[in-house]
Amino acid sequence: MTVALCWGLVGVHAHADFLRDSHADMSMRNFYFNSDNRDGPAKPSMIEEWAQGFLLDYRSGYTPGVVGFGVDAMGMLGITLDSGRGRHPGSSMIPSDGDGAVNEWSRFGATAKLKMSETELRYGQLMPKIPVLVASDGRLLPQTFQGVQIQSRELKDFTLMGGALDRATGRAPTDRTGLAVSGGTQQSNRFYFAGVDYRVDKSLTLQYYTGQLEDYYTQNFLGLNHSWSLGDVGSLATDLRYFRTRSDGANGTAAGRSQGYVTSGYTADGDGEVDNSLWSAAFTYRLGGHAVTLGYQDVSDNSNFVQINQGSIDKGAGGSSLYLWTDKMLLSFTRAGERTGFAQYAYDFAAAGVPGLKASVMYLKGDHIQTGSGAEQSEWGRDVSLDYVVQTGTFKGVGFAWRNGMARSEAARNGDQNRLIVNYTLPLF
Repeated sequence: MTVALCWGLVGVHAHADFLRDSHADMSMRNFYFNSDNRDGPAKPSMIEEWAQGFLLDYRSGYTPGVVGFGVDAMGMLGITLDSGRGRHPGSSMIPSDGDGAVNEWSRFGATAKLKMSETELRYGQLMPKIPVLVASDGRLLPQTFQGVQIQSRELKDFTLMGGALDRATGRAPTDRTGLAVSGGTQQSNRFYFAGVDYRVDKSLTLQYYTGQLEDYYTQNFLGLNHSWSLGDVGSLATDLRYFRTRSDGANGTAAGRSQGYVTSGYTADGDGEVDNSLWSAAFTYRLGGHAVTLGYQDVSDNSNFVQINQGSIDKGAGGSSLYLWTDKMLLSFTRAGERTGFAQYAYDFAAAGVPGLKASVMYLKGDHIQTGSGAEQSEWGRDVSLDYVVQTGTFKGVGFAWRNGMARSEAARNGDQNRLIVNYTLPLF
């Protein structure tokens, strides 16, 4: 009886810790999306949609002991507010219902987690944000993946990470799919990743990451981030990135590529094989509320830069985010051979006595784009962003954002895009 009572008290204590450290938030996002394709006969010529999203995010604490257990859960709901039949085809925000948009859609995902000392293992729904894979949050609901991930900070100044993914849910659909790259019509069921961040000191961080999308590519990444304080005259940040990507498995064979394990765009032999390197350097000077960034990016000639993108799988699962300075609203400047210079000016109005208000404008120009005819193409883009978060009063925490993008390209259709977003997160407990 005494033993049973002791076990019961342990169970109550574990349950209390599990709940005491739990919290839940309800995030609400109202999103208006307008993308106008300015030229060419192909449809769609205009995508225009408006929707309301809800995301309930629950995160538990851990049970006590050497090994702690917990669970996270996330429920998502999207409601279409406006989407005419002629303005929905090609949407990357709302799932399709025949030739129109669905009225509402929902998803649910859960993650089991285990923690021992400074090491955490997660299994289930994941949203990685690492150089070789960035889960996209550029629409109403975020992109999610299924798999396992382990992260450790046992060693001082080191963060180690690794894992494997097998399924993805895009920003618009509710169905999970396998994994692919843009242009690939065959699904892969394995993406392996590993990496390390080494904080040399408070001003310098070094990174190495690797990712393998089975039967498509293997990618290695090296990164350096450095911040140099200039005292009263501001600071200078340096950001260096290098990717090397080569074919893997089926993509490396003619037989595999004939089955659909290919990448889109120009390739050196016209066969869809991945063979790419990309490097970039960006330097940001900050003084008060001002920040000026100048940078350059170079893509090798043999193929486009690739990362995971399910856009060519017939599930409406397209769209991705890339760990690149040039990954903007309408263009990513990652075509074979492309050389891109970019400049950005940003201002934080807190320096002028208006906290919560931020603005930026960025211009990018890419050239030397390779084509099958031997001619070279060019493109340019301009992105503007304006953000404001209410600081006080009844509407404290409500965020407003405007995104405006313009693209003019010899390699793709010209376009203009506007996004109006209202965000609010309500803590539940």
